[in-house]
Amino acid sequence: MEHSSERYLVISSDGHAGPRPEIYRDYLDPEFREEFDVQHKIRLQALAQAGERLEMAAESAKWAEEKSEGLAGAWDSERRLEVLDGDGIAAEILFVDGLTEQNSPPFGGDLGLMPTGVVPELQWAGARAHNRWLAEFVAMAPERRLGLALVPPFWGVDVAIKEVEWARQHGLGGILLPHMWTGQDAYHHPKYEALWAACEDNEMVIHFHSGAAPMLDYFGAAIFDPQANTDDVQEMPGALGIYVTEVAWWLTRPLVFMIWAGVFERYPKLKTVVTEGSTIWVPELLHLMDHRYGEHHFTAKLGTGYRKHLKMKPSEYFRRNIRVGSSAMSRREAEMRHEIGLETIMWGTDYPHPEGTWPITRKIMVDTFRGLPEDEIAAMLGGNAAEFYGFDVEKLAPLVERIGPKRSWFQEDATST
Repeated sequence: MEHSSERYLVISSDGHAGPRPEIYRDYLDPEFREEFDVQHKIRLQALAQAGERLEMAAESAKWAEEKSEGLAGAWDSERRLEVLDGDGIAAEILFVDGLTEQNSPPFGGDLGLMPTGVVPELQWAGARAHNRWLAEFVAMAPERRLGLALVPPFWGVDVAIKEVEWARQHGLGGILLPHMWTGQDAYHHPKYEALWAACEDNEMVIHFHSGAAPMLDYFGAAIFDPQANTDDVQEMPGALGIYVTEVAWWLTRPLVFMIWAGVFERYPKLKTVVTEGSTIWVPELLHLMDHRYGEHHFTAKLGTGYRKHLKMKPSEYFRRNIRVGSSAMSRREAEMRHEIGLETIMWGTDYPHPEGTWPITRKIMVDTFRGLPEDEIAAMLGGNAAEFYGFDVEKLAPLVERIGPKRSWFQEDATST
């Protein structure tokens, strides 16, 4: 896998990209542009207000000071390549962007793809606008970018399958599905069988990305109402802390449904990734599911019917079919790598978000992996992603020789990068 004795191949499992909000208008089908014009200013106001009420706006603005050139990499291809080169990153997985740059797609075609409060036809229009833009963005540096199409599956599986096929034909390498299905059928429902088959047949990797959660439970309904007076919004003590504590649980929930439903038994080549929810939860979740799967005193009353369609333990499906994008990975996760599963971890920057590693990626990277065995660092930084996604490492090799982080930086006795 490695083509350099001096430098590491780095593939970020978590990058975000999207054009400025008004640019999406050009990528919408013409019949939706008038509605875009009606909603555009209201939507920008709602995004700004949500940022303020979520206590993020001031801190994000402070962080963004003097970073405008780098942040433009969210939509500017050349600027993005400059940032990636500076970070030592050869390639990346590209998700839709969102609140930070206020450049998520219109009509609810965003990172959460929530099925509530949207018009299905409009949500699809926003998702398709992003997919069209992203296909062009990926084509500007196809060897370095693996783009993910937005696919809201609740408004007709047949429509979702057509978008999967379109995305594959237009150079995208995977899809993003919503990890919350409030009021809709969950992912163990038989109606999704054709979607899983289409993703397997088209070699499209399924992704779930952290972000969505039952926000009304945490912050109250008024926080997302642009008509509400800020002074009248009732403060909910600890709301943000509750959100950041629970959000990873909602992210991992689809895996539980898909594994127990036998999705990976029926579609053994189907690949799935969960991103930006840490990796700390992996050992305990797998232990819990395996324990519930096993035949012993504590499961005797459950019978065997619920697991008869599974030929392997839940953890075995996980190890074969699922990977975890560890955004801004912590040193603790690196130290737990064997417990988590070395082959499971795919490091990521979360660029261009404030909680990500940029613009101090090199320092954070070295602090996370310093002193670990070289082959294990290589796997987590890029080898696992290269294998799982099928990146052409031969094409990336010359780039790695030029920009990749030096192995010597990560040695225990290294003093500077």
